[in-house]
Parts: sequence; structure tokens; C-alpha cells
Amino acid sequence: MNVVFRLAARAHRPLAFLLVLFLAAAPAVNAAPAPDSFADLAAKLLPAVVNISTTQTIKSDKDSKDDQQGSDDSPQLAPGSPFEQFFQDFLDKNRPHNSQQESLPRHATSLGSGFIIDPSGLVVTNNHVIADADEITVTLQDDTNFKAEVVGKDSKTDLALLRIKSSKPLPSVKFGDSDQIRVGDWVLAIGNPFGLGGTVTAGILSARAREINSGPYDDFLQTDAAINRGNSGGPMFNMGGEVIGINTAIFSPSGGSVGIGFAIPSNLAKPVIDQIRQFGHPRRGWLGVNIQSVTDEIAESLGLDKPRGALIASVQDGGPAQVAGIQPGDVVLSFDGKDVADMRHLPRIVAETPIDKTVKVKVWRKRKELLLDVKVGELKDSDQQASASSKQAPPPPAGTAVKPLGLAVANLTPELRERFGLTEDATGVVVTTIDTDGPAAEKGMRAGDVIVEVAQEEVKSTSDVAQKIDNAKKAGMKSVLLLVDRQGDLRFYALKIVKG
Repeated sequence: MNVVFRLAARAHRPLAFLLVLFLAAAPAVNAAPAPDSFADLAAKLLPAVVNISTTQTIKSDKDSKDDQQGSDDSPQLAPGSPFEQFFQDFLDKNRPHNSQQESLPRHATSLGSGFIIDPSGLVVTNNHVIADADEITVTLQDDTNFKAEVVGKDSKTDLALLRIKSSKPLPSVKFGDSDQIRVGDWVLAIGNPFGLGGTVTAGILSARAREINSGPYDDFLQTDAAINRGNSGGPMFNMGGEVIGINTAIFSPSGGSVGIGFAIPSNLAKPVIDQIRQFGHPRRGWLGVNIQSVTDEIAESLGLDKPRGALIASVQDGGPAQVAGIQPGDVVLSFDGKDVADMRHLPRIVAETPIDKTVKVKVWRKRKELLLDVKVGELKDSDQQASASSKQAPPPPAGTAVKPLGLAVANLTPELRERFGLTEDATGVVVTTIDTDGPAAEKGMRAGDVIVEVAQEEVKSTSDVAQKIDNAKKAGMKSVLLLVDRQGDLRFYALKIVKG
């Protein structure tokens, strides 16, 4: 740095003088020094971290197609593979032929980690560590074993709470504030990798708010501290000895640590664990909407200054949103005073809101903000989500071309309803063909989609669609927003308007 300044001073002394003054006035970056050792902290925390082993009984059934085809021990080969018969002969040769041996149950075991959060013996771990287990054993640092019972679990956040009974208080740790830790801060991970027992690794927080498509509330912390198989459910600590994450997953082509591990933030986990502790299961707030992301094109078509918020694609009949007056096409900008930066944030904010609480919801509708009062309901687990597929049919008539969008539409007729498997209550105009090089194809629209609205106005005929597109072009809009019904699933598409 001195050499650079010297060279600059020779070429232009006033410039060098200004640079020195600027650097002198710039605030210093106060980075925390690397600790000389983690030994004291590790010694304090290790007794509260436990190893978890589970046993699951797998019943053998020689007549079970699932057991023969889906066993984890069997090689997964495509039908017709040249090795298929080779492996089948090998397995038949080594499979026990005694009917009594075949009927004996097999026992599968797995290993994981956890940590004690209460001296009475409450243990936090991942749901996937103990899922389907017949027996759960918790082992302390001093090798004391306890049989554990499941207090409750939650598959959506992959969390579980166990209870062990001890005659004396157990060492425990507390949750910290995961929102306070910054990218670059030191973290400590402790767990049971590969069944080796209490293992300590250190690293930094690499990133925040990672989405790895594991569930509806993805908001993972990323770290380069070594996390391997068996670390699942173990704690991630800050330098104050507080749990700021639960180690859950790794990204690894090899199966071992490559420095990309993921942890559930404590601020997401703590409310879930508290509710499981109190009720035996999580109680989540419910709004009753289907949402989607606000893209650049959608933001432009709605008059938003930038992509933000969560776009309401549909509202459920009788749900809190419908009762409060929230409509498809609204963009939720804030919920209960919390900004909704993008679609991912809304489900978590709603889920963490107390049930029956009335909150203020700010939405963007018709190019202006609107404030609504919503009474939050309770989310109930349900298997009522059904998928429908359109019937295979001969190519439909071409319909009326809408060249600016790269598609053709037709008015709904009994023949088209039957051809595309549309219900009698479907309203709008049906898409009959898609130009493979047009805007509609680019966004994933397809024949059989029913256009319900154009530019947030209802359409009932092909002439309505043409008129709305012309109006948008005359207004200088670069894209237009369509509300599309695909077999009962409502979704918005912002399509570019192609000139020509």
C-alpha cells in the first residue's frame, strides 16, 4: 500500500494528499479477532449435546412387492438394463430360502444428534432423525443412556422434541437470537458425525436465508463448519454459547462435508419447539391464500416500483383472507407491521402470528395501497389438495390468434370443456394453441388454460381479450397481467406484449 501511495504522490501530489485524507477519515472496520482457542467454550457446551440412536423394525414379507422392489439394500436398475438379470440372480442366490428365516423381522438403525434445552430432560433434534422409530436412545457425553419418548414433532420445519427422565438435573443450553448473528461471525457445531460421538467443529456463518426446497418455511443459515451425516439435529452455537441454529442438511456430491452446511435458525425453531412443548404439536397462523412471486414483469404490469411482496393467486372460500376482503391480484406488502420483502417471507410471518389475533395487512390493489384488518385463523393439516390432469385429446381448433401474447383463444363451448376436462363452472376464454416462440410459451402457459382476467379485468369472450390487449398497447404497457385457471389452480402470468 505504501509503494502505491509513493508512486501516486510522484505523479500527482494533490491527489495523493486527498486519498490519504479520505482513508484517514473512513471509519475503521472492527472485525472480531479469531479466538486463540475454542476449548473453554467446547468444554462448557459438550455436556448438553447428546447422541441419538434409533431402531426401526422392518417386517419381511416375501410376497410384498414393495419389499422386493423398494429395499434400500437392492440396486436400483432401470427395467431392461443388461445388469438386471445378473443382480437378480445374485440376490436370489443369497436370499434365505427358509420360510421361517424370510419371515423374521429386520432391524434398521440410524444415528443423529440433539441438545438438551431444559434440565428436566427436554431434547431438541430433527424430525427426520427420529421419524418412524420404534425405539429412541439418547446418550450423554458420559455415556449414560436413556430411553426417550417423543413429545411432539413437525415435518414442515423438520423439528422434534424428546423427553428423557433423569434422577438429577441435566446440563442444558439456551436458544439465542439468530437474527443478531452476521455473515462472517464465528460459529461452533457439535454433534455425532458417523456415530463417532461428541465432535466439535468451527467455522463462520457463510450466508443467511438459504432456500433448499425442503419445506414451506425454508430460511436456512449456511456455514462452512464441518457438518456430516450424524450431525443432524445437533446445535450450532455463537461465541456466547447460545444455540442459534439446528444443523439439518449439507450440500455434498460425495456425501461428506465440503463446507456447505445448513441449519434451521433458532428464531424459526424456538416458537415451534415452545408450541410442541405446550400443545404436543405446532399451532400455526393461517391466512387461506395461494401465493406466488412478484416478478419484474408482474411488478411493471401492476404499477409497483419494484418486485416485492407476495401476489395473491387465489383465496380459499370462508378463509380469513376472504372474510377480510383480500382478493386475487392483491400484493401483500406488509403483515402485522412486518414488511413482506418477497413471497417466501409471508408464510413464515403468518405462521408465527398468534391465532385469533386481528392484524393490519397492507396490500397493493389497482395501483394504490390499501389497509385491511385480518383475523388470523389456525392452520390445520389436510390432505385435501388434489391434482387434476387434462385429458388427452386431438388438437383443438386454432381459435382466435392473440399475436402480441403468442397464443390463440376460443370461447368456452361444451366440446372444448370436454376436450380439456374443464368443469361447468369454469369461466373465461380457453387457450387453444401456444406459439412455441412466444411470450406465453416462455412463461409456461399451455393449451387448456382458461384466461379469467386480463389486466385485472374479467374477460368473457375472445373479443374481450383482444380489446384489453389493445388498451394495454395504447397505454404504452410493456407487459400485461393474466389471471389463469389451470384445472382449478389460479395463477397470474405477466406476459410481454410483442409488437407486430
